[in-house]
Amino acid sequence: MPATPTIKGTFRTDRRARAAYAEGAGVYRIIPRAVCLPANHDDVVALVRWAAEHEIPLVPRGAGSAMSGANVGAGVVVDLTAATGQRLEVDPRARRARMPAGAPLGELAQEAARHTLRLPPDPSSQTWATAGGVIGTNAAGARSVRYGSVRRWAQSVEMVTSEGKMLRLGRGEPGRWGDLSLASLYSRLRPPAATLARWPKLRKNSFGYALDEFAASGDALDLVIGAEGTLGIVTAVEWRLDVVPRCRAGVRVLLGDYAELPALVADLRALEVSAIELLDRTFLDVVRSAEPNLPLPHTEAVLLVEIEAESEAALRRAADAAVRAARPRAVAVDAALSGAGTEQLWRIRHAASPILARLPPERRSLQVIEDGCVPVERLGEYVAALRQAAADCDIPVVLFGHAGDGNVHANALADTTRRGWQKRLRELYARATDAVIALGGVPSGEHGAGRLRAGLLQRAYGEEIVSLFHEVKRSFDPLGIFNPGVILPSGEPPLSRLKVGAAAARLPPDVERALREIERTGGYATLRLTLADG
Repeated sequence: MPATPTIKGTFRTDRRARAAYAEGAGVYRIIPRAVCLPANHDDVVALVRWAAEHEIPLVPRGAGSAMSGANVGAGVVVDLTAATGQRLEVDPRARRARMPAGAPLGELAQEAARHTLRLPPDPSSQTWATAGGVIGTNAAGARSVRYGSVRRWAQSVEMVTSEGKMLRLGRGEPGRWGDLSLASLYSRLRPPAATLARWPKLRKNSFGYALDEFAASGDALDLVIGAEGTLGIVTAVEWRLDVVPRCRAGVRVLLGDYAELPALVADLRALEVSAIELLDRTFLDVVRSAEPNLPLPHTEAVLLVEIEAESEAALRRAADAAVRAARPRAVAVDAALSGAGTEQLWRIRHAASPILARLPPERRSLQVIEDGCVPVERLGEYVAALRQAAADCDIPVVLFGHAGDGNVHANALADTTRRGWQKRLRELYARATDAVIALGGVPSGEHGAGRLRAGLLQRAYGEEIVSLFHEVKRSFDPLGIFNPGVILPSGEPPLSRLKVGAAAARLPPDVERALREIERTGGYATLRLTLADG
């Protein structure tokens, strides 16, 4: 390691600090070369210049809650959550907010609510997920069916380029990227019309660089959104905000057959509902086994529908319309015409993650196939394929997700004490990949390609588009110092360096226990360096 960079913040190479940053929320354990906690913008600039001079990889990181493996790596992990010198600012008149990249969305939600405003996409991790993290994955959530992903609401980002310079990229604003004008960059990277015609036709896509969005907008901002820290280090984000609707209702739909789902989702989307969430019977079964007193239906799937309106009368009309649309296709329909009643309907949806996190050590929830997205009309086929693959590989899966977008989260519950579990897990990964590609989907709707799915780009997009992805990377990061192995593959097998199993890298026992506790409790807001210091 060359002489450490001159910064005001923290730079550590000791074993305990490196161990504390060896894991994120996904399946990997990779011990980094060093850990850096920049104190401010100037520190990030100095760090990038140092890394460029010595060709040392940097791994930008927020809360560490991303599942794709983009928040761990063998380079220097850059924890942005401790940076000061900026603060969250909300402009209620303009409906804008500006915040440091390392600040959690929960802080934005709290401050915006004081002005009856919000950032409409609601990732389930927003309590701790940072602004830079959600920009990195183009995160979405339950309300994406109406409000889209964070891309629609991002107005600008500030970032440090590979040259160690600060750059602001704004929506619809001219500018330069190094020696290139953005117009020149656009002409170089815009895919031909025939290539764009072959782009997967999906409601959500967080897999690779968003050349389709860039082609439509001409904004380099759209390449940085969803880039998972591979094009530069984002240090600040400006958001558009929206008014919080006055009234909210929920509808619960019990489905006896997935064949009814596409037409029902189309009808509900036409009503502009804000969420259409899917709970598969595999989800209901695992919640039932852990919470026997929770009343759960025995059915093929449950849809949880959220409706928002500005008046009680409008809310009731919309809820009645949703019930009418669902009733001919459903086993049963329940409506809750109040905020409290709606929360009760959503209680089941929020019960799974804590249950999965409390599983015994030998039955780990491993997120290896957790974000596939297919056309909504193929959703039933995808669920059937995942169930069959799970049965054939003898690894149970828990399925839930965003029915309105065709986005399924699948948690694989592998018994890590059984011989051959790694082989079966690799087979499940291969089978799920085959299914999502065959159905016209992509392996990631909202969590990113990361290092977990980087090797699948060629299958989803083909050689021509992947060559353009490489050109994007070269244009922004010619030295390849930002998050190598993320989005563009390193050649390493996707399920190597797991955090479980005999081959997992060894960590100090107390640090390993603390990391497991973060996973069990959802404590991703924890500053990991405190684990190293005991």
